[in-house]
Amino acid sequence: MRVLSQWRGVFLRLMMVATIGALTGCASMYVDGTTKEVPAAQYKVPDAAKPVQFVFEFQTKGVANDRATAFLKDRVLDQVKSSRLFSSVSDKPVEGGALLSVTLNNVPLSDDAFTKGFVTGLTFGLAGSQVSDGYICTAKYSATPGGAAISKQARHAIHTTVGSAATPANATKAANAEEAVTLMTRQILSNVLNDLSKDKDFK
Repeated sequence: MRVLSQWRGVFLRLMMVATIGALTGCASMYVDGTTKEVPAAQYKVPDAAKPVQFVFEFQTKGVANDRATAFLKDRVLDQVKSSRLFSSVSDKPVEGGALLSVTLNNVPLSDDAFTKGFVTGLTFGLAGSQVSDGYICTAKYSATPGGAAISKQARHAIHTTVGSAATPANATKAANAEEAVTLMTRQILSNVLNDLSKDKDFK
């Protein structure tokens, strides 16, 4: 529960289920298997990579989540650097004015998390519950200041089960919330970077 509590702002609805689920057993977290990681080797690397200024923000229902942003920022930055799509990546303005901004927005996929958790608690685990949190990753790239932006988007999900709920199909079990979020972020970011690299206007 210590790791889950660190993500209270990100997984508010999941916490409702997990808290009630503590009466019946541990909550289990799974990363959805629909969105798979795209290896950087598959990206279309530009002939002459340019430096880029990079900005990242994690959001919860469209509102900036500073704690989650701080947790993921270095991981996301390292992944962008290792993509080989840019000659250098900086948090400061760069020569030429290229800018890449990435937002990762945590959005609800189900709105009855509390009700589901409440039912699980009353039945002492005989009834299982599953809550799913969605994520939308949006990358916007501008080669020059004020230039037309290329926008790419991908979606992902993390599922949490409590009680006797069945294991989600086509999903990878994570040891805790931190591991689930880290894996989800790596996978979803790889998709938008791949799509960006293959856009005809990406140079």
